[in-house]
Amino acid sequence: MNDSPYTPRTFPISIKGVVLDSQNRVLLLKNEREEWELPGGKLELGEEPADCAAREVREESGWDIAAGPLLDVWMYEPIPGRHVFIVTYGCRLLGPEQAPVVSSEHKEIGLFVEDQIADLVMPQGYKDSIARWYDHRGVG
Repeated sequence: MNDSPYTPRTFPISIKGVVLDSQNRVLLLKNEREEWELPGGKLELGEEPADCAAREVREESGWDIAAGPLLDVWMYEPIPGRHVFIVTYGCRLLGPEQAPVVSSEHKEIGLFVEDQIADLVMPQGYKDSIARWYDHRGVG
């Protein structure tokens, strides 16, 4: 019998947005691991996940978006032993379209057409979420 108290596992929750511009290119950011990723970040206590996606996309690109629908949830291990719970939303770009601006959090920002996604250095979960949003939107 184990007498030690139950200790729940804890891990960060990262909310990501799949955003397409008017030319159906997906917005991606290059991180310090030289991987492309979706814009997004840590869910704050008391914050709605869709609001987090909108805040993070604005902070990381300058774009205003509306988040929804939910596309996927999955566990990611960016470095051995560190797990992150990923939630992805399909997002609509609001207002006049402008060029995205990279924030200090990333090395590079880019817009990619659907055919370019498979060859990018990027976690498969992000690629799956992007494919779901293209399918949902009837793009491709």
